[in-house]
Amino acid sequence: MPPRRNFGRTWWGRAWVDALEQRAKLDPNRLPRGRTYARKGTVSELHFGAGEMTARVRGSRPQPYKVTITMRTFTDGEWDTLLGVVGTQLGHAAALLDGELPAALTEQAREAGADLLPGPGDLRPRCSCPDSANPCKHVAAVYYLVADEVDRDPFTLFLLRGRPRADVLAELRSRRAPARGERPKLPKRVDEGLTPRAAYARRPGAIPALPPPPRVAGPPAILDLDPPPSTGWTAEMLSSLAADAASLARDLLTGGAKAAELTFEEDLARRAAARTGSDFTALATAAEVPARDLVLWAEAWREAGRTGVAVVRETWQPGPGPLAEAQAVLAEAGLPGTPKVWRNRLTQGELQLRYGQDARWYRFIRVGTEWRLDGPPSASPVDLAY
Repeated sequence: MPPRRNFGRTWWGRAWVDALEQRAKLDPNRLPRGRTYARKGTVSELHFGAGEMTARVRGSRPQPYKVTITMRTFTDGEWDTLLGVVGTQLGHAAALLDGELPAALTEQAREAGADLLPGPGDLRPRCSCPDSANPCKHVAAVYYLVADEVDRDPFTLFLLRGRPRADVLAELRSRRAPARGERPKLPKRVDEGLTPRAAYARRPGAIPALPPPPRVAGPPAILDLDPPPSTGWTAEMLSSLAADAASLARDLLTGGAKAAELTFEEDLARRAAARTGSDFTALATAAEVPARDLVLWAEAWREAGRTGVAVVRETWQPGPGPLAEAQAVLAEAGLPGTPKVWRNRLTQGELQLRYGQDARWYRFIRVGTEWRLDGPPSASPVDLAY
């Protein structure tokens, strides 16, 4: 079974999806069906213009529906604000030309009152289908497919606000160039600092924010010599412990699991998730856990952390509501076989959905005789059925 389709490969593509689902005040009950339509490849002829996007979407009728979505364009004052934000740092324009959208730019623009991403009332859709809901599933499908274009070219957000890439770049160039007859501005005088008396007289400012944690933990230092043989330790063993401590420290910085709260099985899964080959086998042997089980725990930790390990290892009995919803979703998906319900697990053919005690759904696929966790969890079974 192929992996399900996600929307937003870059952070700015995901920001578009987040704005749709959280800030644009769209009907949250209509968006899941739109995601399903988008994943099925029903959208075609997607075109973008200044403040507008159009597409064709296949539905239940032979003739595709026509979708037109207009987005509120910026006023001249808002454009002046946005271009002023872009021009404050040379790196902003350079990043845009390199196909990237700086997070600082979008945040500064939003704070200044020129938000590139859609807010309440910014999107006005029309669809030729008979569904009067706003948005209908055809419009919602187009909303999600826009994330692909935003991934490819962040200038799409500028176009939807009313100005194409060429106009934006031309305006930025004109702002940087001095007017005819105007003398170039001299560099500002270097600040020579403060006297001790003036420094102590100042009120302390706000503590600056910490820099973001690294994406991965760094490697430990290499030990030249092994510890004394009487300790039973080797340099390789100490390096492994140091690497694990660095990884756990990074998890703590990013709000991950706290070591003091992890059970033995959870901490074992966390450590196994970073090991391969003989190191993995040695860990399973030392912990007296079958390597087959530890493989499943490690995969679950990589996808969903503690809750992923719990849904692999445990069963429980939820109320009938969530299971009934998932049964209806699987029936609509048209998967072969008859749904089988056991406690928090719903199985149909090669697909199994498990309901966790965190009120999220987890998708499993059959690999041989085992069920393997297939991706991160979702609050809705619709996201996992296709």
